[in-house]
Amino acid sequence: MQANPTLDQLQVLLAVAETGSFSAAGRKLNRAQSVISYTIANLEAQLGVKLFEREGTREPQLTEMGKAVLEDARRMSGVLQRIRSRVEHHARGLESEVALSIDVTLPAPVLIAVLKAFEAKFPTVTLRLSVGTLGLIVDQVVKGEADIGVGGITDADVRLIEIGDVTLVPVAAPDHPLARLKRTVAQEELRDHVQLVVIDQSRRTAGKDFGVFAYRTWRLTDMHTKHLMLRSGVGWGSLPPWMIADDLAQGRLVELELESFSKARGPLYAMHRNDRNPGPAASWLIGEFKQHLGCFNEYAPDEVLAKEHSPLAAR
Repeated sequence: MQANPTLDQLQVLLAVAETGSFSAAGRKLNRAQSVISYTIANLEAQLGVKLFEREGTREPQLTEMGKAVLEDARRMSGVLQRIRSRVEHHARGLESEVALSIDVTLPAPVLIAVLKAFEAKFPTVTLRLSVGTLGLIVDQVVKGEADIGVGGITDADVRLIEIGDVTLVPVAAPDHPLARLKRTVAQEELRDHVQLVVIDQSRRTAGKDFGVFAYRTWRLTDMHTKHLMLRSGVGWGSLPPWMIADDLAQGRLVELELESFSKARGPLYAMHRNDRNPGPAASWLIGEFKQHLGCFNEYAPDEVLAKEHSPLAAR
């Protein structure tokens, strides 16, 4: 029965391959050349293959099998380094995993930028991401299913940290009756046109409507479907500017000027349970979301994010 290679043998193999010779590998590992040669010979005997061609060459050359084994050795060494790093970070209080729950209105460019930076900053921390709406974010934080949440609902016993704001714009397809009016739309005129509204999948806001003006409403569970339906001409409703910038520019959607409101802006919060302080990685995420949201809003086009309006409108 063949013995498994040891990590020490694989590290010697890597050193020889990287330095190009047994003597250089010995100097790198602070070992005698004879020990390096003996270790490689034992590894070859255990595997039953020749890893280096020694005859007829000034320096040992990897065989084809040696090149394949070298790639495996590199992967195993990388795993070992990650294990060591994870244990060291844990000893310093760094989380092994962060569960994040975000509202769908959080700008996707901000989310992607923050998560890319998170991956580079905390390579040993696993991220678990949930995307929802309204009270679902709070519920997951309260139940301990999420370490931190990002959303706009505040009626819960959680610690809130304001990190920015979110804007929603009322839109419809260009051939929708409201879009064809080409003027400010009175609230009475909205009543008989289907309004698309994203509903709360939790029970936290049961019986509450936010910015609902129409008698006829279609309730949806996700923003993506709402977006597609609005572009197809089914109903009217509000969407975040970052989501519809291309649609507005290409004429696939038209911004509605409504008598009751035009754009609606409301605060966005990071939140965590009062009895659980976020760890280093979670705290870093909160700070990065705040910074990126500030930059995102600051440099967004004026026609999209310029005006301040009270309460966040219909989703």
